Amino acid sequence: MTSVLEQLDLEIERRSLLKHPFYLMWSAGQLTQNHLRGYTKEYFHLVKAVPQFIANIYYHTDNLVFQQELEQNIKEESEHIEPWIRFANSLGVSRESLAEHTPAPKTIEAVSSLDSLTRKSLGEAASTMYGYEKELPKISSSKIRGLKEYYGMDSSDSTKYFEIHEEVDIRHAGLWMRILNDIGMSKASLVLKAEVKSLEAQNHLLDSIYERYIGNIDSTLT
Repeated sequence: MTSVLEQLDLEIERRSLLKHPFYLMWSAGQLTQNHLRGYTKEYFHLVKAVPQFIANIYYHTDNLVFQQELEQNIKEESEHIEPWIRFANSLGVSRESLAEHTPAPKTIEAVSSLDSLTRKSLGEAASTMYGYEKELPKISSSKIRGLKEYYGMDSSDSTKYFEIHEEVDIRHAGLWMRILNDIGMSKASLVLKAEVKSLEAQNHLLDSIYERYIGNIDSTLT
């Protein structure tokens, strides 16, 4: 019998963000500086929301070990906001521009969906974040390679955010795995549905960025 985590991993691979046209362009060096600047502003709406996602989950459990790790995760995710701002600064996007930016409706909808999912049951919330963080180390490595190879961005400010996520999300995903293993198979259907919705929201966010700064996505590519 396929385990819940195996099913979740299959969905992550099937709906991998690395297959999205925006990240394919990033990996091939086909984005412009303006595309990347737009990305920093739009994606910032998600970056600054992640600490709240974890705070939502904190109140789902009375397991003291899980709560301690979640507290640490909230702290870390809050500290990740500044490296993102520095990444944006390295592209010429000011701190003020990030703060004043109004995200596209589709971006707001995607982040709101993730927030709503993390307010559901512990299993649904954990699978939502597993779907978000499991692939982030690989995505971060791909982004760093692209930034250095194609965009001439190899300063600490340019890559630090992604270097952090190459490491920290291995640990974070491990927490979600332990929570999901603790829950077991009894809520497998709900857990899987939540992760699919999480992955859909993340892809919709990239759709929003692509459509706002590049153009319409050819339906054959998505």
